[in-house]
Amino acid sequence: MTALRLLQRMKRDWMHTGRRPSGLCGAALLVAARMHDFRRTVKEVIRVVKVCESTLRKRLTEFEDTPTSQLTIDEFMKIDLEEECDPPSFTAGQKKLKIQQLEKALSKKLEDFEGEISSYQDEIEIELENSRPKVHLGGRWHVARACPCAAA
Repeated sequence: MTALRLLQRMKRDWMHTGRRPSGLCGAALLVAARMHDFRRTVKEVIRVVKVCESTLRKRLTEFEDTPTSQLTIDEFMKIDLEEECDPPSFTAGQKKLKIQQLEKALSKKLEDFEGEISSYQDEIEIELENSRPKVHLGGRWHVARACPCAAA
C-alpha cells in the first residue's frame, strides 16, 4: 500500500512523464521496504524490476527533490500534499540555465579583475622604469643596469 501511495505521489509530481514504469516501481518498492523496516538491497530490487542500478538511483534522486521526501513516515501516511512539483526534466533545465547564467556572470567579473590587474601591472612597470637610475652614454640616456661581472 505504501509503494502505491509513493507511486501516486510520484505521478502527481510529474516523475512518471517520459519514464518507464519499472524504474518508478523499483524506487517506490525500495523506499516502501525501508519505511517498514524490510531490509532490501538495491541489487534485490533491481533483480525484481529489471532496471539498471543507475536508473533506480536517478529515480531516487528525483524523488529526493520533492516535498514528499521531506515528510516523516507518520506524516507521509496521514498527510496528502496537494501541491505539485515541476517535472524533473524541467527542474534540471532550470538548474542548468541558472548555472550557465552564474558562469557567465563570474566570467565577466573575472575579465574585469584581469583587466584591472593588467592596468596595475602596467603602472608598476612604468614606475619601476622611471625610478631606475639613468646614465648618459654616447649622447643618449640609458638605464643603468648592474654588471653581472661586478657582483663576482
